[in-house]
Amino acid sequence: MTGPETSGSRPLRSSRWFAGHDVPGFAHRTALRALGLSRQAFDGRPIIGICNSWSEAVSCNMHFRSLADSVRRGVLQAGGLPIEFPTMSLGEQLMKPTAMLFRNLMSMDVEESIRAYPFDAVVLLGGCDKTVPAQLMGAASADVPAIMVTGGPATPAVFRGRQIGVGTDLWKYTDDVRAGRMSLEDYDELEAAAGPSVGHCPEMGTASTLAAIVEGLGMTLPGAAAAPAVDARRYQTAEACGARAVELAWQGIRPSDILTAEAFDNAITLMLAAGGSSNAVIHLLAIAGRAGVDLRLDRFHELAARTPLVVNVRPAGEHLVEQLFHAGGIPSVLKELAPLLHLDALTINGKTVGENLPARPAPDRGVVASLDAPFQPAGGLAVVRGNLAPDGAVIKCSAASEELLRHRGRAVVFADMADLAARIDDPDLDVDADSVLVLTNAGPKGAPGMPEWGQLPIPQKLLRAGVTDMVRISDARMSGTAFGTVVLHVSPEAAAGGPLSLVRDGDWIQLDARAGRLHLEVDEAGLAARRAAKPVAASRFRRGYQSLYVDHVLQADEGCDFDFLRGRSADPGSEPDGMLTGWIGGW
Repeated sequence: MTGPETSGSRPLRSSRWFAGHDVPGFAHRTALRALGLSRQAFDGRPIIGICNSWSEAVSCNMHFRSLADSVRRGVLQAGGLPIEFPTMSLGEQLMKPTAMLFRNLMSMDVEESIRAYPFDAVVLLGGCDKTVPAQLMGAASADVPAIMVTGGPATPAVFRGRQIGVGTDLWKYTDDVRAGRMSLEDYDELEAAAGPSVGHCPEMGTASTLAAIVEGLGMTLPGAAAAPAVDARRYQTAEACGARAVELAWQGIRPSDILTAEAFDNAITLMLAAGGSSNAVIHLLAIAGRAGVDLRLDRFHELAARTPLVVNVRPAGEHLVEQLFHAGGIPSVLKELAPLLHLDALTINGKTVGENLPARPAPDRGVVASLDAPFQPAGGLAVVRGNLAPDGAVIKCSAASEELLRHRGRAVVFADMADLAARIDDPDLDVDADSVLVLTNAGPKGAPGMPEWGQLPIPQKLLRAGVTDMVRISDARMSGTAFGTVVLHVSPEAAAGGPLSLVRDGDWIQLDARAGRLHLEVDEAGLAARRAAKPVAASRFRRGYQSLYVDHVLQADEGCDFDFLRGRSADPGSEPDGMLTGWIGGW
């Protein structure tokens, strides 16, 4: 079997399934003929897997059947054979306790599906925020040529004449309801308007951040991140990615060629400049771990110190991703960031980051600013450490209150989410505007899965008094659409014996985000006594995936991946023959 005369062509991975004139080759070819395919349809052609996370349970991904058709069209036009296959799909809105609990499981599904089937390249279709890192993690581990198509932001909702996002505006209106400034009837009207189309959150929440990061890493075509889900250009991009996958199959460009230390620096710089989600920190650490790149939490702090906010999109700004798209999308942002980027990093179209930059700057300086006149100065994200977070925690300074980034207050501690729900609005709660709200047992092992519980609600009595922000600390995450002075991802978490589990009501806590410091004003002897008096809680999970998760999940500073999935896998061309022929005996 020979392929077309393609520059850089190489033997196809799928030929190990289909080339032999023996029983395995016969059986494998028969499997495709049973689909109604002639031998001409696959003989000598790259087999392109379309990894589809479509699900009716995930509105972000509901349009992926049509998107897959566009990918299929591009594959056929380029001379490949598309074969679509499903994987698990993760949706943050409906999955409990959190889609993050299942990110690693989906990544395993993706990895093993890619490795086990005769794909020469794969097109990844992901939209809702955990599906994108799960697919990238799986693709990085399998290391078969891959390109990603993200689903695009939803059509902005309009409520009383104003465009609104899904999360950022919801949190504000919810506070209005709790404070008595908005009626439940008005809140119901908001609900009816809030979800006008398929697609992921239209502000710079985690999904939009991850879509941008895919482009920043170089794992999709330039301009692919920001096109709206319902825009025809989203489907044109999918078609182009399908065609490019065929070229990747012949050229042999793998994720390991793209996912380098320089690519991660570029993606982090883009994330910071766009005011992206703090969740991206965990996902990038996990992807880097799969790719064998030594990315550390402190690298985010280092890059934040030099990277200003140049994208004016909620929650750090005022616009939505649709306006960013019309202002040139991620290519326009990368052009402004050029002095901060590794311009020689390879991208999936075979060109470098520098070669992909547009010729002209962004047409709307109200959406994409220059480095010389940013919307906010550098320092939009901080990593804080101290005796309360020995392995680090993060705070999104670009969405916080500047006056609270340096703060000292008394702790008000909640043992878990049930405790918080029961007491946060109690009129007798001993809390004031200077207090520091602390939530424990909401991390990877404690929740489990590290849900988006970190944006603790402001107590109702303080909301009604006009308080709009407080310092909040937890081992949880928060929605990328959220805002406030919120310290997240405290490591090690409370359930893993971290110091967060030792905080008591009334303890004084110091936060200095700019100095990278988070300190509990209790001496080491006092902490040691508390630790000795605190029994180690046994895991309440005894079976199934949750037991596996709690036993093997790493902490937030290592990306919350499983300990047994870190590092690169074997060369994808080196699978033992038994992987291809072992089943024949039972045929």
